[in-house]
Amino acid sequence: MAAAEDSEVSTANSFGAVVLGGTFDRLHDGHRTFLKAAAELARERLVVGVCDGPMLTNKQFSEMIQPIEERMRNVENYVKLKSYSYLLVYMVLYVVYQTWAGSIVVSKETLPGGLSVNRKRAERGLSQLKIEIVEIVSDGSSGDKISSTTLRKLEAETQKQHAEQEAS
Repeated sequence: MAAAEDSEVSTANSFGAVVLGGTFDRLHDGHRTFLKAAAELARERLVVGVCDGPMLTNKQFSEMIQPIEERMRNVENYVKLKSYSYLLVYMVLYVVYQTWAGSIVVSKETLPGGLSVNRKRAERGLSQLKIEIVEIVSDGSSGDKISSTTLRKLEAETQKQHAEQEAS
């Protein structure tokens, strides 16, 4: 993986502040695993960026993504339940330029985003974040990774079936 040479991908360590970001639509076990792994690396605080606006336009079924307030409330309720020390922010880009951040948590699928964060930090003369990769949780029945997109797709299909049944 040549692109990773620009950033250090580390093994489990502990950092004062750990950042991660995502859409966190329909908070599911994959999100919970992601948040838990990040919180376990954070000595002082976990900073969670929740994407909104233009960052969502290319997502499948984007019109079905829960409102930002609901997604943030769901993340907040989960991290409170687990007693993690946290800070919730609206935009992932906020964390890119913070000097206090020590690590960013990504999945294999979002590793390019973590590498991009480090490129942007380097352009601004900031230190590189250690990249921690978390394994994605799979759906027990199919073995596929749990995905908000899949959940939105299933919901759209159910709504379509209900509409067809009502029309007939």
